Amino acid sequence: MLDGITFTQASNGLAKCLTAERGTPTAQLGKARDYRIILAAKSGGSSAPSDSFHVVGVREHPAGMRVVCDIEDGKAAGISTGTSDTDPADAGPVVPDANAGRLFQQPASRTGNWQLPFRWGLFGTVDPSVAEVTVSYGNATRQAKLDHGWFVASGMLRQQVTAAPHIKGYDSAGELLYDSNQDKYWPRTLP
Repeated sequence: MLDGITFTQASNGLAKCLTAERGTPTAQLGKARDYRIILAAKSGGSSAPSDSFHVVGVREHPAGMRVVCDIEDGKAAGISTGTSDTDPADAGPVVPDANAGRLFQQPASRTGNWQLPFRWGLFGTVDPSVAEVTVSYGNATRQAKLDHGWFVASGMLRQQVTAAPHIKGYDSAGELLYDSNQDKYWPRTLP
């Protein structure tokens, strides 16, 4: 949990998103208690409402199930879902989540200059062979937290960027196992 967001706020936000999403006939998302929250952080830049935030929840059953939930003004404002089944068959030992872009980019509705400072986040899955993941974004490199097959990184941008986060994964001996610059599925620049 970041930016003063409490576990209770994150859990309540996730529950609101899951409840709102159940209106679609294909939603098999379960309940908030089925998820482990791996990230909760303020969304947007300095001009975003103070109670706007993202919550990332993951499930073990079905394996690799994840949701990215947006809360704005205390209400569910959107949800993105995914499973490991949708990962590319030739994915490497580190797989950045396809829905994470909404956590490290300014919203598409904003054009021109970014609202700064900007809280960013990134997450994805890691194979058991991965002992360390680093994420470079803007002018800083962060060591990601590893949690039961997931990685999570976050930081604060104080300048506008055009390059996507650069992700590297290492084994316990420090050997490079993954470099997002070599990943055909990961963008090098922001749209």
